[in-house]
Amino acid sequence: MLFQRAFLDGLANGSITLAFRRWRRPTVKAGGTLTTRAGVLAIDAVEQVDEGAISEADARRAGYPDRSALMAALNSRPDGHVYRIELHRAGADPRIALRADDTLDDDAIADLAARLARLDKASRHGAWTRETLTLIARHPARRAVDLADMVGRAKPDFKRDVRKLKVLGLTESLEVGYRLSPRGKAYLKASAPTV
Repeated sequence: MLFQRAFLDGLANGSITLAFRRWRRPTVKAGGTLTTRAGVLAIDAVEQVDEGAISEADARRAGYPDRSALMAALNSRPDGHVYRIELHRAGADPRIALRADDTLDDDAIADLAARLARLDKASRHGAWTRETLTLIARHPARRAVDLADMVGRAKPDFKRDVRKLKVLGLTESLEVGYRLSPRGKAYLKASAPTV
């Protein structure tokens, strides 16, 4: 479950406590959490609702100016059922502290190398982690579609992989594109192949 940038401030300050999504099946469940740029969100309830039951107040709680704006957003995806998601901010994004931690000892480097190797091994398109880290290091703030084109990948798949690196604290999103975090720079430098 992703949130557009326009909703991040409201999620962070607690003024947005509701979301609506049109899904074939829910991608979150009550009792779970979701890590976003606005912090960790706790999912309090998820229920399928009839569109007619959505009120003006619901739309405002979801960060929209009115019900018609919310319905326009929902109707941009015509397939699936409408779900109402109750949520609240439960804490800061732990990736922020992680990506700032650039003091990597041998154990931390080995742990990251093992995690990246697992991502490479699980990939249907082969090893990608070092290539992606290097690409972002060479082209910070470059549009995701441009980076994806450079390595012959589809933008959605490329972005999904970059999010995996972000979870490890190695990258961070910018208004446009990405950059390596201090942790990502330290890892890339420490793990560089020796010639």
